[in-house]
Amino acid sequence: MKYSMGESLRMLPRYLNINTFSAGTLAAIFGCTGPALIIIGGAADGGLSIEQTISWLFAVYFLGSLIGVYLALKYRQPIAGAWSIPGAVLVAGALQHYSLSEISGAYLVSGILVFILGISGLIGKIMKWIPVPIVMAMIVGAMIKFGTGMITSLEGTPLIVGTAILVYLFSSRYIKKVPPILMSFVAGGILAAIMGEFQSSSMEAGFTLPQVLLPTFSFESIISVSIPLTLLVIGAENAQAIGVLMAEGYKPPINSMTIWSGIGGIVTSLFGGHNANIAGPMTAICSSRESGENKEGRYASVIVNAVIFGGFGLIAGLAVPFVTALPGALISTVAGLAMIGVLVSSLQASFSERKFQIGAFFSLVIAMSGVSFFSISSPFWALIGGVIVSLIIEKGDFDTFKSKIKADEGREKFESAV
Repeated sequence: MKYSMGESLRMLPRYLNINTFSAGTLAAIFGCTGPALIIIGGAADGGLSIEQTISWLFAVYFLGSLIGVYLALKYRQPIAGAWSIPGAVLVAGALQHYSLSEISGAYLVSGILVFILGISGLIGKIMKWIPVPIVMAMIVGAMIKFGTGMITSLEGTPLIVGTAILVYLFSSRYIKKVPPILMSFVAGGILAAIMGEFQSSSMEAGFTLPQVLLPTFSFESIISVSIPLTLLVIGAENAQAIGVLMAEGYKPPINSMTIWSGIGGIVTSLFGGHNANIAGPMTAICSSRESGENKEGRYASVIVNAVIFGGFGLIAGLAVPFVTALPGALISTVAGLAMIGVLVSSLQASFSERKFQIGAFFSLVIAMSGVSFFSISSPFWALIGGVIVSLIIEKGDFDTFKSKIKADEGREKFESAV
């Protein structure tokens, strides 16, 4: 359902509270730390200048935040905008083979492809035909690394990570007025500061204006970058965000999310950025119960996230050295704790019923494996694999599922005609 953006803005102060503020802030911290280092490292390996690197950061952070603000206000759903992390890894390698202008041309083509797929409504139709248990199992497989990450972090920094987890658990039990995730982050941050665990950055702070770039086109870069990046945006980021929102009881605007991901890719290409689109992990944090029990108001966490996220993009040259000094183990732990609600609800939706169990299992293990074929990451293959397995083994479940979809489509046509 669409809403008046003006009305959503007027209602926003009602939902801006400690829960939405902490969830939005933590989502932004997650997106501005480790992921930023991926872009910085990839730009350095590709021989980009500091100015070109800052322009790339500006494009994906600032424009990603605008996408989140628009969709959150338009649909009153916690749809966070950011950029594709696996996409950044993909294009970082391609920068060693193509010029920045050629890569930007490939970004532009990818954005146009995503936009066309959104306008056509094809993605919405495809997602409708993928059973919910298979989608939810993909979410668990793709995001379980956040849960395991906080446990593996115990090995390297047991005191900081252990304290953060214990504070979260005891806060959840005894302190109801303050979000436990916020308590966990503050306690872990204070302990990290006392222990001198904040990391120094080799990047010098300084304000730099973003650069407008004129894309050029080559057949090779389009084949190598555009097509895989398009599939990553749709099959990884958007699919994860859609599944997360469904797990939390929302009806995500699939086609609109795809359209704006395409627009984001078109605009960011003009600044040397790879794509601004819907963010899977950040949407998971903002849509989780950490944002409050009132689902209607969780979109406020995206607005908080977008202000910080967009501000990071505007002053990337100044902000990167300070934000990336946060201990990686603490960020991994807080991200894992924030994902608990999403992972639990997704697991319940995947395996609580007897239908599509084998397909959901294969979707789960494929996503968990982290495999990548043709530079396309595991969430996409998890959906494909889960559906194929169910079609082979669970044909009866699919026949029932197909009949239900056709009945729903018939009812919708009748209601629209009336």
